[in-house]
Amino acid sequence: MTLAARLARYVLSLRYSDLDAGTVRATKVRVIDALGCAIGACGAPPVAEARRAVAYMSPKGPSTILGTASSASPDLAAFVNGLMIRYFDFNDTYLSKEPAHPSDNLGAVFAVAESERASGKELIAAAVAAYEVQCRLCDAADIRHRGWDHVNYGLVSTPLASAKLMGLELGKATQAVNIALNSHIAMRQVRAGDLSMWKGASFANAARNGVFAALLAREGFTGPAPIFEGEMGFFKQVSGPFRLDVSRFGGGRVPYRVNDTYIKFWPAEYHAQTAIWAALELRKKVEDIGSIASVLVQTHEAGYTILAGREKWKPKTKETADHSLPYIVGMALAKGIIDNSTYSEKNLGDPRNLGMVKKVRVKEDRRLTAMYPLGGMPNRVTIGFVGGGSASAEVAVPRGHPKNPMSVREVESKFMGLTRRQLGEDRAREALKSLWQLESAADIGRVLGLLDVREARSKP
Repeated sequence: MTLAARLARYVLSLRYSDLDAGTVRATKVRVIDALGCAIGACGAPPVAEARRAVAYMSPKGPSTILGTASSASPDLAAFVNGLMIRYFDFNDTYLSKEPAHPSDNLGAVFAVAESERASGKELIAAAVAAYEVQCRLCDAADIRHRGWDHVNYGLVSTPLASAKLMGLELGKATQAVNIALNSHIAMRQVRAGDLSMWKGASFANAARNGVFAALLAREGFTGPAPIFEGEMGFFKQVSGPFRLDVSRFGGGRVPYRVNDTYIKFWPAEYHAQTAIWAALELRKKVEDIGSIASVLVQTHEAGYTILAGREKWKPKTKETADHSLPYIVGMALAKGIIDNSTYSEKNLGDPRNLGMVKKVRVKEDRRLTAMYPLGGMPNRVTIGFVGGGSASAEVAVPRGHPKNPMSVREVESKFMGLTRRQLGEDRAREALKSLWQLESAADIGRVLGLLDVREARSKP
């Protein structure tokens, strides 16, 4: 049996009744976190542009566009919703041989679940399956060093989650993977140099293609096979050969990977989370920010290669800035906090902020590289003072990591902070309550209706 078929068989066999209470709770935490990020981003320029484009292509359909009463076809709704979840760079992360943001899958899962009139339990099972497939592929092979974007694994997880929600049989679910993976491979250039709006849209587009592939497969359309093992397949062209034992995926006594994903405490690329904590710890020792003469950030290989490129010392875009270790550390020292306003045009152009960023140097530390990722994603920040002297702080495991999890209160506080302005206090709390009870939902559309920003604003 091909790898695509084995993955499809696993996904189709997973049932809500298989899930332990901890996994259900972990999934709801990530849904709450992702939808909070989405509603917080509903007014962002790229989101508005995507909504306008989708309204032209698909003026209405069975799937809600988050934050609105508008709808579209499931594939296009998956695109806009996925972009919203990802835009702030505040949604969850998984780090292994390949990094990922597994809640990127949820834009597609909600769009298809609603279009198929799936229950909350069916949605949760599909989400767990999508997380499992994407994360296990990340465990199996590093593709970023070969020039490919991590979202390519979403071309496997999203068509399979969609096929599950559509009730497809094994052959058609396999064909959905064949279609999606062959035709939509994404290059790593999306995360190199000056980063663009597409950084937040790359997985959203993979999800759009994954949903569309499942829709085609449902009608009997077939795709190239074997898509992984073939003479011009994924192993040969993209990843190199790897082994993936699907029999060891989550289930029974094996924990599901959704439990191992990381929630972000700060809106910044995950490899920078510990650098922020270290910088904030040092800031407590600084009476006058002007007394800082130099800043050295020692980091692991992934932090250095992803977050310390030439463009990162004077970022021109929000997308570059939230992936810039010097900018993020400089701003944490200068302002004492990292939030979504950190990446505003005003802050990006402020000479005082850029002056602090210029003081930052970044180096890879092989000891820290050896710790990654099982020992966390460590960063050490050292500040040198005018007139002499220095202070250092090192943090390996940030708040929100499975080894240092955020509390329920912190998860809810993050959701409320992201949604309160758009929904109002009462509506945001009503939505939060509904999401905590997601497994009881019979109508996904009603749950998403609670996140309608325009309706919330129209109420007195």
